[in-house]
Amino acid sequence: MNESNLQTIKQRYGIVGNYVGLNRALDIAVQVAPTDLSVLIQGESGVGKEVIPRVIHDKSSRKHQKYFAINCGSIPEGTIDSELFGHEKGAFTGAVGEREGYFGAANKGTLFLDEVGELPLSTQARLLRVLETGEYIRVGSSEVRTTDVRIIAATNVNITKAISEGKFREDLYYRLATIPISMPPLRERGRDIELLFRKFVADFSDRYMLERISLTDDARQLLLSYKWPGNIRQLKNVAEQLCIISREREITADTLRQYGITDDSATGHGLVLAGSWQQGNTHSYESEREMLFRLLTDLSKEVKGLKEIINSHGINPAYSPQQHIIQDAEYATIDSTPLIQAPGEHVTPVTHIDMQSDVPNAVEYIDTTPRSMKEIEEANIREALRRNSYNRSKTARELGISERTLYRRIKDYGLEKN
Repeated sequence: MNESNLQTIKQRYGIVGNYVGLNRALDIAVQVAPTDLSVLIQGESGVGKEVIPRVIHDKSSRKHQKYFAINCGSIPEGTIDSELFGHEKGAFTGAVGEREGYFGAANKGTLFLDEVGELPLSTQARLLRVLETGEYIRVGSSEVRTTDVRIIAATNVNITKAISEGKFREDLYYRLATIPISMPPLRERGRDIELLFRKFVADFSDRYMLERISLTDDARQLLLSYKWPGNIRQLKNVAEQLCIISREREITADTLRQYGITDDSATGHGLVLAGSWQQGNTHSYESEREMLFRLLTDLSKEVKGLKEIINSHGINPAYSPQQHIIQDAEYATIDSTPLIQAPGEHVTPVTHIDMQSDVPNAVEYIDTTPRSMKEIEEANIREALRRNSYNRSKTARELGISERTLYRRIKDYGLEKN
């Protein structure tokens, strides 16, 4: 697709940016539009996956037919089959009449199944049959119906992992992903971040009739370096908050930090939930095992640093001090009492070491007893909660995990604030 056509599409659908991955996704969408092939769009939540199905539908021969966008994750499991395939009167309690269902209503048109990875396995089997034969059966009926629907699906789930865990059918994946399209996360799009921010600022300033805000150089650098776990949706929310709430119309980096755009979020140990579905060599930090491995590495470095401090204060290496790492203490303590003391030998106790300032004021005990990965994870979450005053949103951002996952870990480890 030439540059002129690409810009026309971007203007029509309000797409901002020139990142090569974004252009590639739009190019594939335009190429596949005239066909009836199934398309699977993959990418993180908030990257703008919903624009691709509209482009495909509007550029296809079905553009004058109906287009339905269904969020599969928002429909309860007990009613999803009825919503998609319809039901007969009396099929279940509350079925006071017939329902056509989306597959019937979208006949000859396009059906966009967002968050398809959330579908129950029984519904996945029904969907596979529609994709392969165009046939389906309403709930409570034995009559086979046919439909001619173009299916476009999207998910932010790691499908490969879901398949290995038995949560998603492998045959359905290959049937949906006849043409895969990958939407890049915002953090990879470089200068597109600033362009999007300026667009959102212009839109909100006009909507609310406010003076436009601008960014200082340090704020611009922070905006570009931040990881944006919520992607475009998060950037849009921050822009709207700044337009409405900020008294100053020139935004500094300090102002951005008040809205959660922090330096440690850009460079910390958070998990990056992209990559597993990205084409190419994008690295994935999705698994918690990877996070724990990195925590172990960091912990090893800290222990090594403690040993160097101990040695620098004249501890006799011939003795083996009892060692405990106390995660929850503001200052660790070191006990220099040897396990075995030579007869008549005087042992000088270790001076107190402040790990923050190297001023002698605290005693330290270090323990080389191996800790389990769960203990390390628990300690890391506890420390992060304490640093963020038990604000779950900030803590989840620092750790790079979802608030749902953090909430589950807090319940598992009993870390609720008393």
